This record gives sequence, C-alpha cells and structure tokens, in this order.
Amino acid sequence: MFTIEQPRSTFSSLLKTAELIFHVAVRNVRKSNGNAVVGLLMNIGQTVLLLVMFSVITNLLGSSRASLIRGDKVLNLMSGIFMFMTFNKTMGAVSGADGPTSSMMLHAPMNTLVAILSAMLGAVYLQILSASVVLYTYHAVFGPITIRDPVGAMAMLLLSCVAGAGVGMLFRGARPWAPGVIGIVNQVFMRANFIASGKMFLANNAPARLRMWFDWNPLFHTIDQGRGFIFLNYNPHFTSIEYPVKVALTCIVIGMMGEHFTSKHMSMSWGAKG
Repeated sequence: MFTIEQPRSTFSSLLKTAELIFHVAVRNVRKSNGNAVVGLLMNIGQTVLLLVMFSVITNLLGSSRASLIRGDKVLNLMSGIFMFMTFNKTMGAVSGADGPTSSMMLHAPMNTLVAILSAMLGAVYLQILSASVVLYTYHAVFGPITIRDPVGAMAMLLLSCVAGAGVGMLFRGARPWAPGVIGIVNQVFMRANFIASGKMFLANNAPARLRMWFDWNPLFHTIDQGRGFIFLNYNPHFTSIEYPVKVALTCIVIGMMGEHFTSKHMSMSWGAKG
C-alpha cells in the first residue's frame, strides 16, 4: 500500500536528514570491508606505513634546514600525514559517492546531497579515529607528546577534510562526461599530493623558489597552519587559513553547479555499448 508522509516541521526534517546521513555514512564505512574493526585496522595500517616510510626517508637523507622544527620530529611527520590522508580520503569518497543513477537513489528519502555528506562524514570519521589511535599509541609506548592547541589542530584537520571534499566535488561533477579521463586525473592528483602537499618541509624555512610550487595547494596551507597550532615554537608566516577556506567554498559551489547540470542530463544508458 502507498502511504502519504505527513508534513514535518523544519526541525523534524533536519533531524530526519541527519539520521539518514548517519546511516548512509555507516554503510559507506562498512562497504569496503564487512567488518568495521578490520576496516579501521587497515586504515591505521596505511597511516603507520606512510609514517614509517617517511621516517626512513628523512633518516636516510638527513635533516635539512627546510625540515627542522623544535619539537618531536615524529609528531611533525604525523601532522602532515594525518591531514594528507584526510584530504585524499575525503576527496576520493566524495568524488565516488552515489550518483543520480545509483540504486540507492531509488529509495525515497535518499538524494545526492545526503550521499555526498555521508561519504564525507564516513571518511573523516575513519581518519579522526585512526589518528587518535596512532597518537595515543605513540604517546603511551614511545614517549609523551604535547599539542599546544588541540582545538586549532583539529580545526585544520577538518579544514583539510572540507578542502578535499571541495576538490572531490569538481571531479564528481565532471566524471559522468568523461569517466576515464577524470578517473585518471583524480588518481594523478592524489599521487601528486605525496609531494605537492609539502608535508616533508616547513614553509617558513623553505626558499621562495620552492614555496611557489606549493602555494596553490590548499593542503599545503592546512598542514603548515596545523603545525603552528601543534608546536609551541613554530609560527607560520607564508601560509594562511583563509586561502584553503576560499578554495574549498569555490570548489564546492562550482561542483554543486556541475552536479546540478549533470543530474539533468544523466541517463542510465550513458555507459551502454551499442
């Protein structure tokens, strides 16, 4: 039997949407691995692997002036890796979220905005939980660490998430028109962020000719500003919080416009072979 949903108040509708976003986010977290604990452990393993790899690289190459910081060197590496992982994971989750032709959209309460927000929520949840486990383990096993401003550091992690979501929205809006090309560009951009994020050096100590290659990247700014909140003796001079905010908002607006235009023309038969 068909049922007619009774009109809801604005507050009730917001609560219903928030509940839907939560349940879809849980589905996204469990989608890659049926066991949520195993999925979390795999994400922690990726973080630890990157941390070990960059620690080995810095030890082999030696500490250059561009990477010196008065504080825990491992915490310096972790700050860059956490934000790098958050940016890339959120970008990939948003760009690959369920679209208008997805089977999930056949369910009445579901819509594209819920799919995007739930993908973003699921990605940042995994990254925050993984970062918390890694930080606590390092603090308990290897030595105590001190974060000067935890609230500011968390804000930069969330800003990395929002910036990644903005870039993901650009790829998402363009993907249906050229899925092969956009998929390659997406992967290239994610791989390029290994270097383009600038997590291996400090912006204050880097020469101007080196910084000019990284200034365009919002992740470069969030990592450097995050280190300013983490370390007592580091004050960023060449990066800003405003830049990644502006880039994120611009990308989200353009991405939503592209998503709206694409949804009007998208068809299940786009990928069909003649």
